[in-house]
Amino acid sequence: MKDNIVCTKDLSFKYEGKEEYAVDHVSLEIEKGSFVCVLGRNGSGKSTFAKLLNALLEPNEGEIKVCGISPKTAEDAFAIRQKCGMVFQNPDNQMVATIVEEDVAFGPENLGIAPGEIVRRVDWALRTVGMEEYRKSAPHMLSGGQKQRVAIAGVIAMLPEVIVFDESTSMLDPSGREDVFKLARRLNEENDVTVIWITHFMEEAAKADRVIVMNHGRIEMDGTPGEIFKDSDRIESLGLEAPDMAKLANELKNLGLDLPDGIITVEEMEVELCRLLSKT
Repeated sequence: MKDNIVCTKDLSFKYEGKEEYAVDHVSLEIEKGSFVCVLGRNGSGKSTFAKLLNALLEPNEGEIKVCGISPKTAEDAFAIRQKCGMVFQNPDNQMVATIVEEDVAFGPENLGIAPGEIVRRVDWALRTVGMEEYRKSAPHMLSGGQKQRVAIAGVIAMLPEVIVFDESTSMLDPSGREDVFKLARRLNEENDVTVIWITHFMEEAAKADRVIVMNHGRIEMDGTPGEIFKDSDRIESLGLEAPDMAKLANELKNLGLDLPDGIITVEEMEVELCRLLSKT
């Protein structure tokens, strides 16, 4: 069994001047090497939770450990950010240089990495995200999806153990969203990077190992995609919409078709319908 790379106990945070907690006594564990999706409508606390993971915010109450480190001092927070990278919604907010390769090198340089090792990491990171040919380009000339790839390259060049993607595909078109999601999945599967994927796109959540649904700062649901989306009524009561195939499966089951729980993709629906047709 793998170790838990994120542990929280009664983790709470309240913004100044607000009466309600943005994150309200959240206790959870996230396994190293897993791909966890965090869902929730606007104001549910998911982005605040992301910033607590990356030590960009300090909890008011409770405990948090990321890679075994609690952010009790500024040095601790810096150490967490070395191990837990973050990709934001708008890649322009992460661009700091006028040339792509210099932007990717920025993080490792701040860590004091030797110049030769920085060159190796930049080459590897750009190759990994498919942006080698743009290394001499100006970031502002790239498309949204390309910018997001450069932002990811800048994060992975620091060799983090965890990457938090905070609605990183929300500003992209469907093709760009799919490309960035596949890249995150590949980093998870091939490099054993723990991915915490925060989104409001159900089709992305359906491909995660685990789905956590937040509401009013608390965890309302926690399980596999199949376990979460089989209860489409509850999902919708939380201001979300279940994947189309999950809703269709529920409707067909209500009509008497013998379908199993947990159908959430077109491929799974196709298999089950073919199975039923083969019996007729």
